[in-house]
Amino acid sequence: MILPSKHVRIERSLLGVGAEILRTLDRPQTMAALWDKMRQSSNSDERASALNYSWFILALDLLFMLGLVAFRQGLIQRVSS
Repeated sequence: MILPSKHVRIERSLLGVGAEILRTLDRPQTMAALWDKMRQSSNSDERASALNYSWFILALDLLFMLGLVAFRQGLIQRVSS
């Protein structure tokens, strides 16, 4: 579930979804704007199955726990290290 495996493709693992979120998060964004961008990129990639909201939230939780994103003043942003 978190990591890809024999039964979980990279684009369906939380690590893969988190990487896509980080790639999409080029500037601080609201949750709705980031979700819309992620859905659009998921729909444009015919190999990837549609991303659902719960996987999006779980991947954001993982990124937050790893200290890679922060929620400040209503915006999600990357944390520079």
